[in-house]
Amino acid sequence: MKLETALFKRSHFYFVGFFLLMVGGFWFSYFSRLLDQANYRMHTHGISLILWCAMLVVQPYLIRQKKTALHRQIGKYSYVLVPLIILTTLDLLKFQIDKSQALGTMEYFFIALVINALVAFLILYGLGIYYKKKATIHARYLVCSAFPMVTPITDRLIGHFARGIRAYLPTLEGWPITPVAGFLLADLLLIALSIWDWRSHKRLNVFPLALGILLVYHYSVLNFYKFPFWQTFCQWFYELSF
Repeated sequence: MKLETALFKRSHFYFVGFFLLMVGGFWFSYFSRLLDQANYRMHTHGISLILWCAMLVVQPYLIRQKKTALHRQIGKYSYVLVPLIILTTLDLLKFQIDKSQALGTMEYFFIALVINALVAFLILYGLGIYYKKKATIHARYLVCSAFPMVTPITDRLIGHFARGIRAYLPTLEGWPITPVAGFLLADLLLIALSIWDWRSHKRLNVFPLALGILLVYHYSVLNFYKFPFWQTFCQWFYELSF
């Protein structure tokens, strides 16, 4: 099967699977405890990401049904939803970081994990919007926008159902770096998509670039905590008053 056939006719099924994995990952900490959350921020963040996942499912389905006008109308809501995702994520991150009496290696690592994921997501989403008049490129980039969101899901799935994997992961201050598993999965999927796209359409202008963006993001998470410039930025973020 050619990649574009799968992209336009079946990608909504893939995103349903992605959503179900998200529900599974966050079931014990969020979905099964909706009325028992410590702060409203969990809900604003959760709802914004659920809406994004819903959009990832609905939009390709509308294209398959040839409802292009409705697809475009719904797509315009992303201009509000994406800033909402950014704001609610930063708000929740600040709330979590404020619990620390002082910042250290783990906090620097965690801030890079979250903020730089947002940067990667924004770049991929922005490229998708930039190419909105070129449907095949537009669709590819919006598929890629899901990859920065893989790690929060895989971290929790591993924590709940596959803790043994942690023994094989690198550590930081004695703690397993569970995001490495999600990084590896995302990178392998993008490599597979790059190969599939080349074999199907002789195209290398989207998925390899997305892979490069993800690799830079992964490098930043695994290394920025060591650098003074990042520690200074994190301290500035920590001292902000929202």
